[in-house]
Amino acid sequence: MSQVGRRLAQKTSALGLAGTLAVFVGSVFALSSPAEAAAAEPLKMTYTCSGGYLSSNSMVLTATPPTSVEPSKPATIEWTFSPLTATKAIAANAAVTTSGGDLSVTGGTPTTLEGSGSGTATTVSQGGTYTPPKMTATVNVTATTGGNLVLKVGNAPVTITVAGERTTCTFSSATPTETSIPVQTGSNNGGTGTDVVEYRCVGPETTDTQDVEIKVELTMPTSARVNQQFAIKWKGTYTTGKELTAPSGQTLSPKIFAYASLTGITGLSSATGEGSTGTITANSPIPLPTTAIDVKATASAAGTVTVKPSKVNFGANSRTGNTPMIECTVQNEADLKTYTFTVSNSTTSPTPSPSPTTTTPRPTQTHTATVTITPSATRSTSTPTRNSKTPKAGADTGAGGMAGPDGRLFILTGTALVAAAAIGGLVLRRRSIRS
Repeated sequence: MSQVGRRLAQKTSALGLAGTLAVFVGSVFALSSPAEAAAAEPLKMTYTCSGGYLSSNSMVLTATPPTSVEPSKPATIEWTFSPLTATKAIAANAAVTTSGGDLSVTGGTPTTLEGSGSGTATTVSQGGTYTPPKMTATVNVTATTGGNLVLKVGNAPVTITVAGERTTCTFSSATPTETSIPVQTGSNNGGTGTDVVEYRCVGPETTDTQDVEIKVELTMPTSARVNQQFAIKWKGTYTTGKELTAPSGQTLSPKIFAYASLTGITGLSSATGEGSTGTITANSPIPLPTTAIDVKATASAAGTVTVKPSKVNFGANSRTGNTPMIECTVQNEADLKTYTFTVSNSTTSPTPSPSPTTTTPRPTQTHTATVTITPSATRSTSTPTRNSKTPKAGADTGAGGMAGPDGRLFILTGTALVAAAAIGGLVLRRRSIRS
């Protein structure tokens, strides 16, 4: 066989091998990628506002539905305002009321839903911005499990009354125009009671007390296993007028520690998560994290876990040191919504999976070194370097961990590589015999 023919056969074999690998890996990813479940989208409605104390050419009113609802139980819808411009100065403690929203309801009663809210304003100078208090409304779910509670945007106006003077907001557009909330029983939004937690917050000094309300949303883990750490996602939003105010004259570190109460099975560790509040300004509300906090725990036995929101701490995780701490304890524990999830035995745990993940690529790597590196060593030093790095990087980056615990994908991939290499070898052998 001529040198030119041999090189052509090698290149053809290499290209065939690369093509086979690309097609195979692409099909593996296509088949193994899970479909994402649809989630209820917030409704963003745009209004033009004028009159009274406030004005805006593009005020956005956002209706945020819960992630899921339960049949034959009430669900709360919240509307939040974007800031408006004060056309004249607003005095401190001026009474503010809000109403409107106009959502048509399918799968619940009433069939038309309007929100309402109230609060008091802080001092706002003329030309400054002011965010009205949020609105809420309750709908009773009539749709059954497996169905949807559907909310559709209407075009009724929204009114904001400040110190007796009304601002009227005229509907302009909405994106999207409707949203569907799945009706289901289970862990993510199950249970009865309220998700608004009433806290008594004490600190930095024992004489510093505040009554605070936080709407706490908990998302349960879907694959908790015995002796493996799981995470419950914690998301908090203040009730307007019930925010936690930062102390004056002392520096508070921008930390929040969220806790959850776990019952139902023995061998549960405490559930704790840490997040960042962002910048804290004295005498102003302490911000809550905009992203969910992972509240982590471990169970040493299988069973069903019942979860409730628990205390929240701000500042350092200890009363010692120079950084003060604010500790908030639950005052309405008996009224809180409960959540549940299941902890499974670890016999089907992903722990054994690293064995095929780590050992399967090694035979492939050894054969590749024998077939491709040895013939090339006499001609080029760059080829062995390139071929040796490819399988090594694949093993070191931990691709198996990112792809998932099932090692069968890698067994199939290794089989395809060996088969493709064998075909290339046959091509070389037949051409050698013919020549």
